[in-house]
Amino acid sequence: MRFKLRPSDDAFYEYFSKAAANLVRGTALLNELALPDADVQSISERLTEVEHDSDAVTHELYNKINTTFITPFDREDIYRLGSLLDDVMDHIEAVGNLLYLYGLTKMPALPREMHEIFDVLDQQAKLTADAMPRLKSMKDLRDYWVECNRLENDGDRAYRMLLVRLFSGEFDALTVLKMKEVADELEAACDAFEHVANTVETIAVKES
Repeated sequence: MRFKLRPSDDAFYEYFSKAAANLVRGTALLNELALPDADVQSISERLTEVEHDSDAVTHELYNKINTTFITPFDREDIYRLGSLLDDVMDHIEAVGNLLYLYGLTKMPALPREMHEIFDVLDQQAKLTADAMPRLKSMKDLRDYWVECNRLENDGDRAYRMLLVRLFSGEFDALTVLKMKEVADELEAACDAFEHVANTVETIAVKES
């Protein structure tokens, strides 16, 4: 049996869990934006509030790292995981804000492919939130990163089909430019979830 000389400080795992829970809140708000008669301004403002909450969690995590002599696992990995979780939230907020600021929610309907990416992000967020508490034991995590990577592939396919639709002539040039920027943020959010999963895999391998 391998002996663990590092302490088990629950605070670090609580910060990761809080950050992941905020991602679930964020993707739920994105799905609200796509609903008919949604209060787009209110939803965008709530997304910003969730992003600010995530920033606060990240800063608290960094302060905890800087004031802890021995961390539960490599402090570089703790920094990276905290930073990547924050990156996902930044991309999710950007999607919501751009949809509102560009007035894209006034369209008769957002493209079906965009809804598909919203769904992928929602699934990735829930998977991530479910996995974070298991970091403490480092058990039963493989299915998480495998599924998160599979979902990222689904997101990539939906993104490519969205680009095909955007450049099909269905939309005017200005709308294409606006929606392309939103699409790129959606893809970046899917990729960021995969980066979180890959980092969890790296940590689990190191600690096994």
